[in-house]
Amino acid sequence: MNHFRLYILLVMIMFAWGMNVPAMKYLTSQMGPVTMTSLRIFLAGVTVFAILAVFKMIRKPAKGEWRLVMVAAALNVVAHHYLISIGISLTSGTNSGLIIGTSPIMTAVFSLLLLKLSPSKWQWLGFVLGFAGVTATVLAGNAETSAGSVGDLYILLAIVAQVLSFMVISKASKTLDPRLLTAYMFVFGSIGIFFISLLQEPGEWRRFAEMEPKFWAILVGSGIIATALGHMLYNHAIGEVGPSKAAIFINLNTFFALLGSAWFLGETITYHHMVGFVVIALGVLFGSGTAEELWRMRIRSAKR
Repeated sequence: MNHFRLYILLVMIMFAWGMNVPAMKYLTSQMGPVTMTSLRIFLAGVTVFAILAVFKMIRKPAKGEWRLVMVAAALNVVAHHYLISIGISLTSGTNSGLIIGTSPIMTAVFSLLLLKLSPSKWQWLGFVLGFAGVTATVLAGNAETSAGSVGDLYILLAIVAQVLSFMVISKASKTLDPRLLTAYMFVFGSIGIFFISLLQEPGEWRRFAEMEPKFWAILVGSGIIATALGHMLYNHAIGEVGPSKAAIFINLNTFFALLGSAWFLGETITYHHMVGFVVIALGVLFGSGTAEELWRMRIRSAKR
């Protein structure tokens, strides 16, 4: 798959993840967030394994690969999803969106420090534009922020864990298909989250029997579409274009989350949101390397 198609795929993934934000707000309001998350992630893992089984892509990881699988599961699933589920229940959506918007910058920095990957000047410009667009977009929706809250800290730590997992996924994808890695991560990670839920939310799992059909429909949709397919394809993109370029698309997550909130929660999208989206889009173009590549093509064309 060429990079242009991968970029289109990443935009679609961000749309699914953005729509998942109001879904997650509903799910976490119905029962304990950690217990709910353990089932949602386990469902995602089973779904990915089922898809890979159809294409005969399942194999047992080699001895050296198991270590990377477990580290990725601990960071990307146990730490990230546990902290996100708690953080969303404790802080505002505005603050969550702002902190999540720091992911591309963090990814660029960690890629530089840990993977020795050096983003170009165009990409750094894209990271800054993307962060500025995210900041303008979320602050337009709420003039008040609860900086320093415990929920904000949970979200920040969740993003740090996710960014570190991108480094591990990038390394593991050299020998292990990222989609298969995703399946193992989800299954083992969901088991870890479930054991945490038994300690933090004892007996909460019994409430699954009390949930209405609407809850199950949203849980299944979130687990299969946003989590299973979304993360499977996103991790594949990391293996193809690298963590820095893939992460820049996370900026779009904030905008699509606002759209989802407007459609399903009745929130208002303002002119400021649209300006923020334009800046975010520019950030994606520069940060992904698309603008740089288009400029080079134009120069080559002019020389002919």
